[in-house]
Amino acid sequence: IDIGFLPFLALLKGYTTQKLSSFIHPDPKHIEMNNESFQRPFLLAVFLTLNPVSTKHKHVHAAVENGETDASAVETWEQKGEPDEEEPGGGSSADTGFCGDEAQDEMMEEDEEMPTPKLPPPPPDAPKKEHVNVVFIGHVDAGKSTIGGQIMYLTGMVDKRTLEKYEREAKEKNRETWYLSWALDTNQEERDKGKTVEVGRAYFETEKKHFTILDAPGHKSFVPNMIGGASQADLAVLVISARKGEFETGFEKGGQTREHAMLAKTAGVKHLIVLVNKMDDPTVNWSLDRYEECKEKLVPFLKKVGFNPKKDIHFMPCSGMTGANLKESSELCPWYTGLPFIPHLDSLPNFTRSSDGPIRLPIVDKYKDMGTVVLGKLESGSIAKAQQLIMMPNRHTVEVLSLLSDDVETDYAGPGENLKLRLKGIEEEEILPGFILCNAENLCHSGRTFDAQIVIIEHKSIICPGYNAVLHIHTCNEEVQITALICLVDKKTGEKSKTRPRFVKQDQVCIARLRAAGTICLETFKDFPQMGRFTLRDEGKTIAIGKVLKLVPEKD
Repeated sequence: IDIGFLPFLALLKGYTTQKLSSFIHPDPKHIEMNNESFQRPFLLAVFLTLNPVSTKHKHVHAAVENGETDASAVETWEQKGEPDEEEPGGGSSADTGFCGDEAQDEMMEEDEEMPTPKLPPPPPDAPKKEHVNVVFIGHVDAGKSTIGGQIMYLTGMVDKRTLEKYEREAKEKNRETWYLSWALDTNQEERDKGKTVEVGRAYFETEKKHFTILDAPGHKSFVPNMIGGASQADLAVLVISARKGEFETGFEKGGQTREHAMLAKTAGVKHLIVLVNKMDDPTVNWSLDRYEECKEKLVPFLKKVGFNPKKDIHFMPCSGMTGANLKESSELCPWYTGLPFIPHLDSLPNFTRSSDGPIRLPIVDKYKDMGTVVLGKLESGSIAKAQQLIMMPNRHTVEVLSLLSDDVETDYAGPGENLKLRLKGIEEEEILPGFILCNAENLCHSGRTFDAQIVIIEHKSIICPGYNAVLHIHTCNEEVQITALICLVDKKTGEKSKTRPRFVKQDQVCIARLRAAGTICLETFKDFPQMGRFTLRDEGKTIAIGKVLKLVPEKD
């Protein structure tokens, strides 16, 4: 077929579409425009078909004869035709005339779907704010995620439009009171059930500090995830619900309020803020009596766990749903004279951290993304880009390709920061949560057997040598066996018993030898408190908390 004939066919095709379109749009304007804008190109095509003269055409002609595809040829013709069609009078693109409105509508819809951008990262020369990790803990449905979402909205990390979108979606599912928590509960399962499963992460900034919210799950099935979250925190916020019946359920035996407070203490959280949430509930109505009642029940328990009520604990009323007393004081509770929640966080004293100590970064999570990426909180020391580190306990030498601190790329990170590191020299499959990044000069200790002081918190029967449980230490969890009970420790005087006990029971303190199923990284509590504290869990309950006293070499 002569190549000059192709545009004729293309235009014929266009012509039929034109005719159809004028049937679809019986609007006279359309028909006029279609006819007018069609005449010139049509005549041109007839002319070109009869005289295929230009050298360009000859090349194309030859290409087709050589058996190459003619698709490209059509393109060159159409490209050639375009300038001729652009006349000031006749609307140039005949085809697009009738579908313009639809295309515009589609564009509008796409616009709505686009997620709104978060706040831009601060300029690199801005002075670094102190990083503080805040973990939200407490019983299921106390309102942890909702408070987190409300804080993000109040500090401008989530804009109003996104929240309105969440609110619409939540209404469709008859869950309109849950929309704030969707800022932190991002996956579908969590939204459908209204329960947090993974530890949610988000950031917000105040004048002096940069905060990372760790939104821990409250459900007892997900306590191991919560321990992982609490082990990265500097400060815990225990959220309790003041609603009649809800506080009691969370606090009684089997409720998560007790267990979480205890786990937070074991994970090394020094300061605890207790938020008495849902004060706007009709059963409470900002009543001081109810607030005091919750406080009276909690203080003795928190004292028993090891918090000092005068120094370490701060109580405050709030409402996550309305945002009252989170950023600004509320008129509804004139009896509370302290600072609201966010200003209170800002006014806390700075944490002391040694940036010149040995590097210790327990791995929380890992994934593949143009290399191997690991997440964790830098407990001590400082890391720079292109630095050589050792991954313990497998002693892999790795190089830091890039560093992200709270999703902002940096060249240097100090202690207390949440980091994402892209590593070279190790595969993602070779890393497990609980591994530790160290510097070559000062490796962390690893082993299987260690002596520890344990407090039995809750266990129905007695515990004897040979008892198995799951050990949670920093971000690592491993099965352990109590191989020997060495002595009992008197709670009041701290004296050790002369004879070896045959068993231990609830509320007793003992020193025992434990042996892990595999090699784990750990330090003694005296040298490195963050990596020397642990919890023992069994049958979905926390049985004991303890601290590592000494590491036992394998030959012993």
